[in-house]
Amino acid sequence: MKIAVLGTGMVGKAIGTKLVKTDHQIMMGSREAKSAAGQEWLRSVDGKAKIGTFADAAAFGEIVFDCTSGANALPALRQAGAVNLSGKILIQVGNPLDTSKGMPPTLTICNTDSLGEQVQREFPGVRVVKALNTVNCDIMINPSRVPGDHDLFICGNDAAAKREVTDRLCEWFGWKAGNIIDLGDISNSRGTEMFLALWVRLWGTLGTPHFNIHVVPGK
Repeated sequence: MKIAVLGTGMVGKAIGTKLVKTDHQIMMGSREAKSAAGQEWLRSVDGKAKIGTFADAAAFGEIVFDCTSGANALPALRQAGAVNLSGKILIQVGNPLDTSKGMPPTLTICNTDSLGEQVQREFPGVRVVKALNTVNCDIMINPSRVPGDHDLFICGNDAAAKREVTDRLCEWFGWKAGNIIDLGDISNSRGTEMFLALWVRLWGTLGTPHFNIHVVPGK
């Protein structure tokens, strides 16, 4: 399978590096085809991948990870191109965080809308699945760093896309299917994105980003 990773930040690099170790073909996309960050990452994986523009990567990938920051997600996807993304599963990872006034960050979108919804509205031909945005990038690709059972949330309008994403997260990253909770349609991105307000405070209290939560239903 050909997999595209949009974004050269720490999330994109973590996911891209993990995927290079699979039997799939990987392309990382950024604003410039030969960005310094992309070149650095390519060297770190011994050239066992490709780099290009957002449009190059979107055209290349059968599945696309959007690992751009929340503020840059829509502009990056516009550069990627609706035609290049049409019909494909887009795993939308970013959160709409505003750190301009320091930490903890605030959300630029919340309550009545979400980044996940905005992406789906602007790209109706894309099968958007919100996932991985409630854990640190090290946990995204290696959930065993947190002992015991802990949960990941996904949501999206396309049931088949969510089933495939669940299978891929288990296959590629080692998540347990029973620990992936499908919240429903893409409007549930509001909840997972707003969870970041609690997540950053837990990080401060625990002194590490390497944690997660487990949902335990009552009887």
